[in-house]
Amino acid sequence: MSDNRIKSYGEFWPFYLREHAKPVTRVWHYFGTTLALFSLTALIVTGDWPWLLGALLIGYGPAWIGHFFVEKNKPASFKYPLWSFISDFRMYFSFLSGRLGGELERAGVPAGMGHNSQANAG
Repeated sequence: MSDNRIKSYGEFWPFYLREHAKPVTRVWHYFGTTLALFSLTALIVTGDWPWLLGALLIGYGPAWIGHFFVEKNKPASFKYPLWSFISDFRMYFSFLSGRLGGELERAGVPAGMGHNSQANAG
């Protein structure tokens, strides 16, 4: 049996971006990540631990909608939970800083997928 697992984060990041090739999938991720950040802020402000569960549910829920109904693939978090978690935030902040287009290009995401324009969600 061959082991097809990705062995380094350097290999994982381009894979992750290809799994988020469609701009609408990324929009679902940005929505979930934004809600998760609000929940984590509420946790810090209130000290109420249920906000942590809320952050996970509302952070991953929209992202999984994007995968199952838009991208039609399985979320990377099922197989690579830590790297996927890190990459969710990396993609989010790369988008906000305007660097995501170059990252998508280097990962081989086709330019027709709308990554060169902030108006197309990254």
